[in-house]
Amino acid sequence: MPRVLGLNVRNSKREGFSFGGISMGNQSPVRMGVLGCARIVPKALVEPARRLADVQVVAIASRDRSRAERFARRWNIPKVHNSYSDVLADPEIDAIYNPLPNSLHAEWSIRALEAGKDVLCEKPIAANAAEAEQMAEVARRTGRLLVEALHSRYHPLFARLKEIVQSGEIGKLEYVEGHLCVPAIFPDPVRYTYELGGGAVMDVGCYPIHLCRFLVGEEPEVTAVRMKLHSPQVDRWTEAHLQFPSGVRGRIVCSLFSLVLLRSRAHIRGSDGRIDIFNPYAPQTVYHAVRIRGKNGRRTERFPGPGTYDHQLRAFVRAVRTRETLPTGPDDFIANMRVIDAIYRKAGLKVRGEK
Repeated sequence: MPRVLGLNVRNSKREGFSFGGISMGNQSPVRMGVLGCARIVPKALVEPARRLADVQVVAIASRDRSRAERFARRWNIPKVHNSYSDVLADPEIDAIYNPLPNSLHAEWSIRALEAGKDVLCEKPIAANAAEAEQMAEVARRTGRLLVEALHSRYHPLFARLKEIVQSGEIGKLEYVEGHLCVPAIFPDPVRYTYELGGGAVMDVGCYPIHLCRFLVGEEPEVTAVRMKLHSPQVDRWTEAHLQFPSGVRGRIVCSLFSLVLLRSRAHIRGSDGRIDIFNPYAPQTVYHAVRIRGKNGRRTERFPGPGTYDHQLRAFVRAVRTRETLPTGPDDFIANMRVIDAIYRKAGLKVRGEK
């Protein structure tokens, strides 16, 4: 029989949290400010915040104030500041969401940390691993929370995949593979400009890289890379092969523009079976399935309930309260950035942020 997993509403209420505007406790809501009007802001923050009473999006700023004012009216954000610095200086803001271009993640996340704010920063956490290490050091020194917004990691599907692998149902783990190809066909300076930290590996490759690392539980060597470039130093399609210390092999494929316009899937192979996952990175959209063939036979599992961004925001707000360590905190985001850097070096391209 197919196994269906979802949010246990009864347990969630007992823990003090549930979606639909029910509070996770008696404390005041975490008040968040936003740096910029990126397209991801409504989906990643504003809409999930409406479903969680313990967080409020209270302020925003943009390089263009009129744009910020339009955005604030559209999404009912009560306060518009003149600059990013003014957002960081606002004493009524507890935490910052940073969806700026990749090249600005380090600068403005560090400024936010030093201003005493906790930070949820969009993926990838920085332009390169050296910047990620610097950000982690500032977070440690200031005692503030710094989390990479790799939202798929917070969905129950990820924990279930790890559970199946560790159970031995498919035998000894031998191979992991992740694909994420999206149709970013039209000109987009953020995604396609080297100086802004653009490229397919940066934009979407971080997801399958993280999935492979998470499932194996080790850090890989990048053994081979193939790339197709959009422009000098900027990849639009990348395939990278990984070798883990235990002998497990891996492969990731990502693209912003290729013959495969849209693909989201992963494969896990063991000595006694395999797992095929359709849409592992955003299972709340359209359709997803986890198909297992192993020692217990064949079955399909699905995961109804809240989406990845809801789970991510829930975890972030809880960590702001409790100061707990989150899965995409400094140790993880530095390791993920090191693999990204290694892929570019193996391909003969510059690491993002290099002059």
